[in-house]
Amino acid sequence: MLNLSHLNSFVMLQQTGSFTQAAARLGVGQSTVSQHIQRLEKALGKQLIHRSTHEVKLTTEGEALLGYARGMLDLNGKVESLFGESRLRGRLRLGVSEDVVASRLTSILEDFIRLHALVDLELTVALSAVLYQMQDVGDLDLVLAKRHIGETQGRLLYREPLVWLARDPDHILSRGDTLPLIAFPPPSITRRIAQEALDREKVPWRIVCTCGSLSGLTAAARAGMGVLVQPRSMAPAGLKEIAAGKLPQLEDVEFVLVPRRGADAALTEALSSLIVARIVP
Repeated sequence: MLNLSHLNSFVMLQQTGSFTQAAARLGVGQSTVSQHIQRLEKALGKQLIHRSTHEVKLTTEGEALLGYARGMLDLNGKVESLFGESRLRGRLRLGVSEDVVASRLTSILEDFIRLHALVDLELTVALSAVLYQMQDVGDLDLVLAKRHIGETQGRLLYREPLVWLARDPDHILSRGDTLPLIAFPPPSITRRIAQEALDREKVPWRIVCTCGSLSGLTAAARAGMGVLVQPRSMAPAGLKEIAAGKLPQLEDVEFVLVPRRGADAALTEALSSLIVARIVP
């Protein structure tokens, strides 16, 4: 019989692409993850992982195993939830800002659903300010979003610099005196910070693309339409950071978790603990 701990290490290794990161998330040593993979490969008689100094990739056999491994872990989580002592039940309404969804949320949701199969998790993706408004009227139990420096709501996760991004920075900056700006619609935090920075330095700008989806904004930026502002660690592939000094410096933003007063504390803490473990640098 396959060992679920070995399968868990295998799935985490696929998610992170690194023995070091997989070990850190699982709270074990790197050698333990390596041993789990070796024993899994021995049990199946197949090589599951291509190993190199730079990255870890699944073999064809590893790709074939992945779906079954996830299914076995999911079923195990449902059984543990059904018969475990905590038996978390109920509904949890999570709101997440668009840029976080695009970069970091998949593994968190996957783990939560597996660990707490009796909880109905509802996800809303929107601008940070919109999420806060929804929470204020009782529509969301937990919000993972951005806030301005100096604001105090929520539990601080980490602080991140905003950067100017473009497909070809030199070409964009040489096209004229008015900066073409790609941005979320109001009341976007990043849009407001970008506009205030430009206005402070008296740099003329115009909005050339507005979209509520980061994928839409990224497509416009990759097409060379203009400049996009994003947290540095969430910069989409295919875009380059504009060198310091060529455009006004942007404020940092902070990412926070905000539980709704009166929400089920056990449910919000269960998800919050996973988010902290996966997101905090």
